[in-house]
Amino acid sequence: MSVLLEVENLQVELPTQNGPLRAVRGIDFHVERGEMLCLVGESGCGKSMTSLALMGLLPRRAKRQATRLRFDGVDLQALDDRGMAKLRGNRMAMIFQEPMTSLNPVLTVGEQVAEVLRRHRGMNRRAALVEAINLLRLVEIPAAERRVDDYPHQLSGGQRQRAMIAIALACRPKLLIADEPTTALDATVQIQVLLLLRELQRELGLAVIFVTHDIGVAVEVADRIAVMYGGRIVEMGRCGDVIRGPAHPYTQGLLASRAGHSVAKGARLAAIPGSPPDLANLPPGCAFAPRCSQAIEACRNTVR
Repeated sequence: MSVLLEVENLQVELPTQNGPLRAVRGIDFHVERGEMLCLVGESGCGKSMTSLALMGLLPRRAKRQATRLRFDGVDLQALDDRGMAKLRGNRMAMIFQEPMTSLNPVLTVGEQVAEVLRRHRGMNRRAALVEAINLLRLVEIPAAERRVDDYPHQLSGGQRQRAMIAIALACRPKLLIADEPTTALDATVQIQVLLLLRELQRELGLAVIFVTHDIGVAVEVADRIAVMYGGRIVEMGRCGDVIRGPAHPYTQGLLASRAGHSVAKGARLAAIPGSPPDLANLPPGCAFAPRCSQAIEACRNTVR
């Protein structure tokens, strides 16, 4: 496999009343063609900000900078808003966390899928709607020829998320970013959507960045895992390597606290004490040190 996306020293800074907040603090990673990389971490660790930075969807006053930010031979930092608009939804696409707020409530599902095809592929209305039906079938929405005329509120949560996947896949992008796409779904539907995403990824040869707070989900679908904490990537590796030999105490804590982890009968699952750090007031050393039972003095003075 060859590298599709290269990210080096990515930083995202947000303005606040108390001064700049560094939401992403110099992270490096790459994504190979056809692989699934999972970004894992608690809320507020910088996962979604990383995704939005790649898509050019950060808040207007946010600042993004990187030593290298290259997608399929294109320097993303060199593109203006118009250039990113041509790329976004076409060669790279994103599935958002809550489909009910992402879909337009006054347009049918078919119209919203067709809009992407008309914009990026130049299809006429009729051809785009025919392809929209095919895409709804691809994501396994039953009776797609009828559902194409439904509005978002007429679909179940799982069907709405499948419609969002259809929109994202409409132009057969090379990179798909899925930002916690199963969080708002119940457990059974969550599994169905995860299996569908994995199947489509393999069938279409997609590269996927899958964002999740649940390392148990990452274990099921990832080729590689990148664990984020305090705006940094603290550990990254092949899925099996990370599971069998987690190196960072935070990764160890996530794995020990996941549902299904083997524990002695009657024992409680291990929990990571404390709360995620305030990114505006991080400690001088390792951001995880205040919550870490293995921390030594060097941890409190050295960034890890």
